Amino acid sequence: MPDTASRPNDAARFDVAAVRDQFPILKEPSHGKPLAFLDSAASAQKPQAVIDAVNETYAHRYANVHRGVYELSERTSAAYEAVRGKTKSLINAADDDEIVFTSGTTDGINLVAQSWGRANLGPGDEVLITEMEHHSNIVPWQMLRDEKGIVLKVAPFDEDGVLIMEEFERLLSERTRLVAVAQVSNALGTILPLDKIIPMAHAAGALVLVDGAQGIPHLPTDVRAMGADFYAFSGHKLYGPTGTGALYGRGELLAELPPWKGGGDMILSVTFEKTEYAAPPHKFEAGTPNIAGTIGLGAAIDWFAALDHEGLAAHEADLLAYGTERLLEVPGVRLIGTAPDKAAVISFVLDYAHPHDVGTILDQQGVAVRTGHHCAQPVMDHFDVAATVRASFGAYSSRDDIDALIAALDEVRELFG
Repeated sequence: MPDTASRPNDAARFDVAAVRDQFPILKEPSHGKPLAFLDSAASAQKPQAVIDAVNETYAHRYANVHRGVYELSERTSAAYEAVRGKTKSLINAADDDEIVFTSGTTDGINLVAQSWGRANLGPGDEVLITEMEHHSNIVPWQMLRDEKGIVLKVAPFDEDGVLIMEEFERLLSERTRLVAVAQVSNALGTILPLDKIIPMAHAAGALVLVDGAQGIPHLPTDVRAMGADFYAFSGHKLYGPTGTGALYGRGELLAELPPWKGGGDMILSVTFEKTEYAAPPHKFEAGTPNIAGTIGLGAAIDWFAALDHEGLAAHEADLLAYGTERLLEVPGVRLIGTAPDKAAVISFVLDYAHPHDVGTILDQQGVAVRTGHHCAQPVMDHFDVAATVRASFGAYSSRDDIDALIAALDEVRELFG
């Protein structure tokens, strides 16, 4: 393995060993071997600070929020609501009330589809997405298409996994009401050019929803500078608990939207004749929320914000370059997604072994990767493959993990090659 001196200065200064030491699971063996966890795009591991925050909530300060006048409930409510401010700062929203807590990106996109979409879209109105979207940014719009008669348009990408901007621009029309697009492709790692997409969409009179699930752990995210009208992300990709996340919506948009789910905590008053709804964001947060999980999300945001982000970006860029270089040395490998502007994801196939077989053999060597269609089947169809092997990196990933992957692929070649 090349020594630290051969790495870029910012990457070399990033203390990955100190980061790894904060993740208990990385000390656990897998099949008797050191765990090389290369599936952070599916769900990132959790640092001790997040685990402690969740445990502390249940052990010492748990009560339902927004309902009790007793001291314990008030303390829990304050801790829960503080996460709204942390989320606002993370993405540079204008106000805490622009942050709606959700169970994740999928929930946030469905909220926009079922609230804004059902209220504002009708027959012939168009929603424009890209060919590289996750299923969670495809299926909700298909459901609206079937219910409301809207038109779903899809902008294609090229053989490198780069969005074809000429086609995107051609597909924009006066009927385009919403552009819904990923910040980063989960299957390819492509970073989409939001600095071009969003102004073009707005010039056409469309709103923009950004799926930030894969973007927020890897890219600086400023929703106001970006110009996003809606932005959804998941806590579990950001080193936080599963079942947590947030939807950002511009304040004036959220004020106009009808609620999607009905129940407790989203109302001002209820009679059998009429219900008056609470103001945003509580209007969209029916029922008892994931209290401990959301407090854990706040701990994850604190932990993530404290990282050296220039060093982290350089470290992940180094891993991407190093991993690509090493994989290209593997006989029979084909990289899927070779865009010049990528986040820390490498997808590939081998011409002598099915991805699921590859994943099983890698697991026996302690290497955890994702195999399958990654909830992005149209991407697989584009490349005429049923599945890929995907190695994805996080703040705790190291060159040693990549070396373990390459060594494990030698085992695959011995069996199948």
